[in-house]
Amino acid sequence: MALTFNAIGLAVADMAASLAFYRRLGLEFPDGAEDEPHVEATVAGGIRLMFDTHSALRSFDPDYQPGPPAGGWAFLCDDPAEVDASYADLCGAGYPSVKAPWDAPWGQRYAQVKDPDGNVVDLFAWTASAE
Repeated sequence: MALTFNAIGLAVADMAASLAFYRRLGLEFPDGAEDEPHVEATVAGGIRLMFDTHSALRSFDPDYQPGPPAGGWAFLCDDPAEVDASYADLCGAGYPSVKAPWDAPWGQRYAQVKDPDGNVVDLFAWTASAE
């Protein structure tokens, strides 16, 4: 049997705070999901992004301890202006900036912010010169 990549798991300290952040980026979650210990959203390509609270993870692994943020996610924007607008929206809502929008040498408009758990989230769009 061939294995199929299907999901990415994200441990979160505060489900409501995490879902509020990711909703701003366009992910959809059912009403009331903020009160659940496990929540999923299906993203492009059918991959499931799974959110589990630290207490949910401890329910089957009593020794679970959250580590420092490692890794991050990249969200494709429609155009460079959307990178700037999304970055401004997130920072205006109080999420920490990692790097303000810039024109990256690899042909993308790029910006970085942190989610409520400290994971770096990239916002990018292809520039006209790279398309």
